[in-house]
Amino acid sequence: MTKSKSVLWRALAVLFCMSLIAAACGDDDDDSEATQEPAPVTTEAAAEAEPAEAEPAETTTTAAAADVIEDTQDGDLLQTVIDRGRLNCGVSGSAVAFSETDPEGGLKGFDVDYCRAVAAAILGDADAVEFTSLTAAERFTAVQTGAVDVLIRNTTWTQGRDSEVGMDFGPTTYYDGQQLMARSSQGFSSSSQIRDIDGAVVCTNSGTTTEQNIADAADAAGVDITLNTFQDFDIVTTNFINGACDIVTTDGSGLVGRKAKQQPDDQEWVIFPPTPISKEPLGPTYAQNQSRFADVVNWTVYATIIADEKGITQANANEMAANPPDAEAERLLGGEGELQTAMGLAPDAFWQVIGQVGNYDEIYSRHLNPVGLSREGSANAGWLDGGLIYAPPAR
Repeated sequence: MTKSKSVLWRALAVLFCMSLIAAACGDDDDDSEATQEPAPVTTEAAAEAEPAEAEPAETTTTAAAADVIEDTQDGDLLQTVIDRGRLNCGVSGSAVAFSETDPEGGLKGFDVDYCRAVAAAILGDADAVEFTSLTAAERFTAVQTGAVDVLIRNTTWTQGRDSEVGMDFGPTTYYDGQQLMARSSQGFSSSSQIRDIDGAVVCTNSGTTTEQNIADAADAAGVDITLNTFQDFDIVTTNFINGACDIVTTDGSGLVGRKAKQQPDDQEWVIFPPTPISKEPLGPTYAQNQSRFADVVNWTVYATIIADEKGITQANANEMAANPPDAEAERLLGGEGELQTAMGLAPDAFWQVIGQVGNYDEIYSRHLNPVGLSREGSANAGWLDGGLIYAPPAR
């Protein structure tokens, strides 16, 4: 058994033991059935609780687990990925348009393509990726133990996760915000506000920022709700369709995707309020203290943004490399003055990214436009078009 496999098995053994201890201390949620019964949480209790990411189960480990994590993350992660010949990328697997599992078991989506982009940059092959579908409760442990190299899974960058949970975050690839979704037949509309949800049963994911956000918003509006949480948003949506939940809440992009794919013909779902109740910047997440690997992930994202700005696409990447429009494009595509070699990559690393996966707008349009998530007029427009998508200069 190789050292990496041995470390991983030790990590999994430690985590298994920890889960048994946790199970002895309280009830475990079982997300294997769509009819899973949640433990109701009133807004009063929820308002007093800490966010899920601040709970001891996510932010602390036993001494043995800490040793395993330190051992797993010892060394240069970038070199480990190169030597392995494969990128291990954590995704949701059930996030419409971001990472969806198809009937054959394959994955597609915006997040999936960014995993492929990182693999193209490091290994020259966008298909050299092993995907791991992770629940919200599993995702940070998977990074901490080295089970995945990078998490590209609708994960919000927060202060607590940057410090207590011990994650590092790359550039924001999608600016989102939490909203709610309900049936119009229950009197809700796209202009409804938080004050209109008094007495409602609200359902969402456990182990996410959405729990505390909706509890805080309800408390601020002076309304009482029953908050039920489940590990998997597929289960949340199934309960909503079946009438067990009056309202579901998560990032607005997730609600738009679910409405587009799962709204029954006899129902009309509405998303509100018009202004989201939170800021949810989503992007790559990885272990702390791996600066070479972090640089590569970050500049892979920036390369897709710069390529978008300069009109460099999958279709013309070869032509642009041969006849670059300016010096920055020449450097980015591996020509004179390139900086990729100094990062531990091949000179043409970002040319591979654009040629195999595409620029930011191509990735976005391929997956998000079909479910109604347009860049136009949103924070996800480029900075020259009034949005927040912006990259530092490649020089």
